[in-house]
Order: sequence, then C-alpha cells, then structure tokens
Amino acid sequence: MIAKHEDFVRQAAEQGVQIICFQELFHGPYFGIVQDSKYYEYAQKVPGPLTERFQKLAAKYKMVIVLPIYEEDQPGVLYNTAAVIDADGSYLGKYRKHHIPHLPQFWEKFYFRPGNAEYPVFDTAVGKVGVYICYDRHFPEGWRVLGLNGAEIVFNPSATKPGLSNRLWELEQPAAAAANQYYVGANNRIGTETEEFGDDAVTFYGSSYFADPRGNYVGDVASTDTEEMVVRDLDMGLIREVRNSWQFYRDRRPDSYDPIVAP
Repeated sequence: MIAKHEDFVRQAAEQGVQIICFQELFHGPYFGIVQDSKYYEYAQKVPGPLTERFQKLAAKYKMVIVLPIYEEDQPGVLYNTAAVIDADGSYLGKYRKHHIPHLPQFWEKFYFRPGNAEYPVFDTAVGKVGVYICYDRHFPEGWRVLGLNGAEIVFNPSATKPGLSNRLWELEQPAAAAANQYYVGANNRIGTETEEFGDDAVTFYGSSYFADPRGNYVGDVASTDTEEMVVRDLDMGLIREVRNSWQFYRDRRPDSYDPIVAP
C-alpha cells in the first residue's frame, strides 16, 4: 500500500498536481471492520519513518501531501491521524480525528483515542489546508472551526460503506463547503477487502469528489468501484467572491450559541 501510494504521487506529478490527499488509514486495510489487537502493529510514529518517505517525495515533486496514518503516540496511545507535508518536504503538523464511531464494522474505539490536537489549519504552498476525517463529517461544529481558523480547502479522507451514509455522503460535504465557504475534498475507498476479512468485509463505495464554496461539485463525482485519482483545478479566488456575496462570517452570532458546547 505504501509503495502503491508513492506511485500515485508520481502519477499526480505528471498531471501537474500541487496537492494530494489519500484515503483514511491509507497504509493498510480498514481494520475497523473487526476488533483485533494485531492491527495495533500498523500504528506509526508521526512524524516518523513513514512521513519521512513522503516528505522526500513531496520535496522531489514540489507537492503538498495530506497523509492519513494510524498514529502511535506511545504504546497504547493511538490516534486516527493525518500528517500534512508542505511542497518543500517540510512536516507542518497533524490533525487527529475527533469523533470516533463504535458500531458494527466501524469498531474504532477499539483502535483510537479521540483527537486532542484541536482543528489546525496549515499554511501550505497552495493555500490554507485543513483536515477532517471520515466520521468527523457528521459534526458541523468542526467544519465551522476550520473555517474560522482560515481554511481554504478541507480534505475529508474516508472509508465509508453503503447503508445509512450514502445520502449523507452526497449532502454533508457540499453543505459544509457552502456553509463555511471553502473547498472540500471528499475521498473514499473503493472495493472489498475480502482477502483480509472474509465474510465480514464490506464494499466501500468510492464516489470521491470536490465541492466548491457554493456547494457545487467541481467536475464529476468519481466512480463507485474503479481505482482512480480525482484531479481538479480549483479557483481559489472563488472563496473571496462567495464570502463577499454572502458574509456568513460577518453575520454569525456566537453570543447565542452556548447550547452547542454545553455538555
């Protein structure tokens, strides 16, 4: 998986890509399907050897890389994390998934602690980049904090299967892009990891896309079952245009939102 994604970087460079984000937990199977401590061995230090491999590629191809990794902070302290690497190869920091599901075939509380790294926005060579991971997308509060922190594009790397989430996949991320007036990159796994999980395996439905600050798709939605890179040109000037038209940030009423953060 690591070698395969290194090749994706090379292919992306040939198309002039300036920033790339991989799927959630890109360097192995989506092990949340089961509860098995053997998958703790997939966890990596962040930063560490895995990020260093992609730092070299980022510098070589002058590409920003968002790298979703299973992180070991220390033995027994594990997070669902995304590292952000700038186009000069420098490690900028990480986001740790805040909202951790625990339901059939998404047994993530067995593997991860809730994130404690706030909602950072990284000042990269291509603009201000935020990350929200998979199940996070169901919680509008984090999307807004990323906007308040200056995000211009937010990636949501995911591993999402058919069921209740299909309609939400279509709705939530374009709605977040429109409500917060930035771009959202929504990328999801495809395929069925039968060799790893047998009859327990689920079929991830892909359908990756970009949404613009008006909530519209940028180009087509990707395939549900074919491996591909979704490459799009994003007009960053549209962010200012949309915000000047709507002024959502001016008209916010944080003084009235206390119930949102009440325990």
